Amino acid sequence: MEALLNPRYPFDPSFEAGALPAYWVSPRHLAGDDGRLCDVVADSLAGLGWVSLTAVRGRRDFDELGDHHVVRSTVLHISPDALRWAQWVLADEPFHLGGLPVAWQVSARSDTTSLLADWSAYFTPGVPGEAITEFLLALDQCSQPTTLYDGPELVLAAAAGNGWLRDADQPHAAAMHPTFTARLSLGEVPPLIQDADPSVLTAEGDGQGAMGWQAWAEPAMGAPYLWAASFSASVPHRLVAAFASSLSDTAPVLRRVLPESTRDQILCAPAN
Repeated sequence: MEALLNPRYPFDPSFEAGALPAYWVSPRHLAGDDGRLCDVVADSLAGLGWVSLTAVRGRRDFDELGDHHVVRSTVLHISPDALRWAQWVLADEPFHLGGLPVAWQVSARSDTTSLLADWSAYFTPGVPGEAITEFLLALDQCSQPTTLYDGPELVLAAAAGNGWLRDADQPHAAAMHPTFTARLSLGEVPPLIQDADPSVLTAEGDGQGAMGWQAWAEPAMGAPYLWAASFSASVPHRLVAAFASSLSDTAPVLRRVLPESTRDQILCAPAN
């Protein structure tokens, strides 16, 4: 649930966001997505020259008067070389990460003749749009989006460079915000995470499955996640590092609405 920064305004999703006062907010990982995750990422992709397509699969909802109408199912954005794409899947009954539905799915392949993605990354609502945008910018600029030539240290260094702490028990596989409210971890990927590497389908002898980067924000211990992100095993570390660098950036972000669960944990300053 999100709440307007200015308590004088009642929470109303139909209220024009541009009419609300703006604030600079930090830390970024607790700032939410401003209720504009679809538009922020889509606008960034349009600026990169990606083409967008809307797929409607015939699913229908009923309004208050009982009339039914077709709901937009999936919005697909495709890069000019057709090697990478991003889907807004929130309206298409996606699977869940950390109890939250997936909103954006990003994928890449090495060859346009392949019908399957080499890897996929998933982001729920609440992930700061800036972090997804930086991930996509790095993906767009990458000439070989499926080549793994960097190690996981690149991801940890990106977060540690902005003040995040390495996990004492897993210094080469995990980092967290000093307040312990967000974490990046290289570990076994959750179910349903798509990856073309055949080894992903086969567990090791010790029963451990494929290893990929996971990230999440937990405002308080045991509290529901604010957001979650998952990167399949074949996502290049340099792309995850771009996400980690933006997520951990100490620069404040512009927001008009905030998640209710973090209002006591963030710093706000008027943007005017």
